[in-house]
Amino acid sequence: MESGLETACRICGLDVGEVRFDDHGLALFVICGCCGTESGVGDDTVVQARRLRARWLDAGSVWFEPKGRPADWELREQLRNVPPSWR
Repeated sequence: MESGLETACRICGLDVGEVRFDDHGLALFVICGCCGTESGVGDDTVVQARRLRARWLDAGSVWFEPKGRPADWELREQLRNVPPSWR
C-alpha cells in the first residue's frame, strides 16, 4: 500500500494491486473477485467488515469469480493482507 491507498480487500485480503480506497479513504467501488464485496458497500466500518468476513468464511470462503482463484491459493495467507485497522 502506497501512501493512503488501499489495494487489499477489507473483507478477504485479496490484493491484486487495484486501488479500492483512495488517499482520502473514499471508495472506488471495486468488486472483489474473491469474496464479491464491492469496496464502499458494506465495508464502511470495522464492525460491518468483520460481519461480512464472518459471513463469507462461514459460507465456505467461496470465490466470487472461481476462474480467478490461483491453484496454490492459501486462505490464511490471503487474510493476512486485510489492512490491520480492518481486522
